[in-house]
Amino acid sequence: MTNIIEVEMRGPIGLSDKQRVSEFLGKEGIFKTKKERVLIDYSMFLPNQGISQRTKDIRLRTTNGVSEIVIKTGSWGGNDQRNEYSAKTESTFDNLVQIYKLLGYSKGMLCVRYTNVFEYKGIEIAIVEVPNHSYYFEAELELQPGDDVNKAQEEINTVLKELQLESFSDEEYFKYIETLNKEVNTVFDANLVENDYFRKNYNV
Repeated sequence: MTNIIEVEMRGPIGLSDKQRVSEFLGKEGIFKTKKERVLIDYSMFLPNQGISQRTKDIRLRTTNGVSEIVIKTGSWGGNDQRNEYSAKTESTFDNLVQIYKLLGYSKGMLCVRYTNVFEYKGIEIAIVEVPNHSYYFEAELELQPGDDVNKAQEEINTVLKELQLESFSDEEYFKYIETLNKEVNTVFDANLVENDYFRKNYNV
């Protein structure tokens, strides 16, 4: 299991800016990977969590066919720094969903994301597609305990300014999540589906 501190900034990106930034990063940065991800956000339905008040992020996700348990602690928003605890597994995603159900986590928001990940000046920059809806970016540095968070935030802000990108305020980010939950994400309940739901419907 890994334990890291994520310093992350997120913001909206329109189609023209998405193309501009992707072309620039492809030439001046390093293209790292493309991710096809299915995830379940369980914290949306946990007491005292939801969106704006969240301090514990409990998820399952599968990325390019690799299933993973993810828990993040700390407040989130347009700009945040949180501890991430994650473990990749050889288990099927359906099996992890059933394990979580037995632990009391059955209901969550089901999300699909397609992401192109670049590195520029030491910062990971992801251009994320919400299929049939919108795009946003994530700019991130991973730190170890004791590293300078303020310095990392300054480095990210400098790169975002160079790329002519602006991050969400917390209020803007929460509103965007609410919009995604209403318009594109779906409510998932493990009690209402077959045990091989994700294999049949998402081929994971």
